[in-house]
Amino acid sequence: MNKADIITAVAGATGLSKVQSGKAIDAAIDAMQGALAGGEKVVLAGFGSFHTTERAGRTGTHPKTGKKIQIASKRVVKFKSGKQLAEAVGG
Repeated sequence: MNKADIITAVAGATGLSKVQSGKAIDAAIDAMQGALAGGEKVVLAGFGSFHTTERAGRTGTHPKTGKKIQIASKRVVKFKSGKQLAEAVGG
C-alpha cells in the first residue's frame, strides 16, 4: 500500500474528496515529522509509536574495496507496534 492507496482508502471511509484526504494526510505526516525532529515521541493508540534514538558511530568495511571506513553517528527513527496492530497482523 502506498500513499495514493491510503488517500483513496481515507476518502472512501470518510466521504472526503481525494484532494481533501491528501491534504489531511500530508498535514498529519508533517506534524509527525516536526515532532520527531524536535525529539518528541509520536504515539498512535492501537497502531504504535515512533521515537528517535542516537545511533553511535562505528567502523565499517567498504563492500567493494574491503577498506575500513568510519561511519558517523546519527539520529534514527524507530517504530514499536501497538498491541492491536500486532494482534491484527498475527503476532
